[in-house]
Amino acid sequence: MKSCIRAKTVYTGKKVVENAFVVFDGTKVDGVSKTKKGKLVGEFPVVTPAFIDPHSHIGMWRAGEPAAEGEGNEQMDSLLPLPDALDSVQMDDDALKDAIEMGVLYSCVVPGSGNIIGGHSAVIRHHANNTTEALIARAGVKAAFGYNPMSTFEWKGKRPSTRMGAVAILRGKLVDVRQKVEKRRKATGKKKDGITFTAEEAVLRDLLARKERLRVHVHKIDDIATLLRVVDEFKLDITVEHASDVHRPEIFRELRKRRIPVLYGPIDAFSYKVELKHDSWRNVQHLIESGVTYGLMTDHPVCLARQFFLQVRWFTRFGLSKQEAVELVSRKNAEILGIDRILGTLERGKWASFSCWNGDPFDLTAYPVAVYAEGEQVYSD
Repeated sequence: MKSCIRAKTVYTGKKVVENAFVVFDGTKVDGVSKTKKGKLVGEFPVVTPAFIDPHSHIGMWRAGEPAAEGEGNEQMDSLLPLPDALDSVQMDDDALKDAIEMGVLYSCVVPGSGNIIGGHSAVIRHHANNTTEALIARAGVKAAFGYNPMSTFEWKGKRPSTRMGAVAILRGKLVDVRQKVEKRRKATGKKKDGITFTAEEAVLRDLLARKERLRVHVHKIDDIATLLRVVDEFKLDITVEHASDVHRPEIFRELRKRRIPVLYGPIDAFSYKVELKHDSWRNVQHLIESGVTYGLMTDHPVCLARQFFLQVRWFTRFGLSKQEAVELVSRKNAEILGIDRILGTLERGKWASFSCWNGDPFDLTAYPVAVYAEGEQVYSD
């Protein structure tokens, strides 16, 4: 049976529709209509699509638990292609509930950035009973350039103490796997069958074949330049994640030219290390004006997931419309993560995941009073 929500303003993720009904049938959106269809279950000033955090450690570093018990980084070695972020998520993290209450219903959880390669990402729904139910997609393998991997030289395993050392470790392993792939390609018969790949090598092989995307933590201009040299050498498919220290526009223009997306942020966080010494909300202007494809993250708990939408105010300050700001944390993030077939907009056939607000979301006093996830009301105020 169809249900509908009436709103004075509906942000669809692509446009704004005034005085309309969001119609949904079971778990999926049936459309945005000017006329009532099905059972009316609520009337609200504003409806927005579910917000999607594309880079988070929610459930890994957990609210109310000592930092030492956090599971964002595995310290056994610097190259760890196999860890799965999902295996360290705990769904009883109160931050998940707080996020739902502010319309943030999905996160891409990634391992931390202490390792050169940290493991697999997991896109999760926040309202699930357990992590198996939470998983909705995969979105690449986490890597890190810059200060973070060189700062962990006291951890276990083979560790770099410089940027060049970290890149050397990564380059050396990629070269080894590439040579093995080429050797197997040229081999025939039993010789071909005798060339096998370890589980770790298989992940790197998929990165080299562009079957997997490398999600790269990187902040500074020259660290991005280093990353692009590695991309040129190995033809990797990447996203640049953070880029908070980029205080000039030319590197963003280069990323636009190469069609490499940026998952930017977080903005409302303290610049607590040297690789963030140029970090400023004003850098958003370079991002916007470059024309690069970009989304916005929290990096929770660096910036709390419940405060996700507050960050869009810096983008409206540099010219984004309200609709474009809503798109930034819904449609654009969904597209970069590759989940736009099911989420990101209130279009027919996509999941009925949206928030109903008691006023203009861009008003500091406004908040969601009803939140729906895949057709089910998961929060009411």
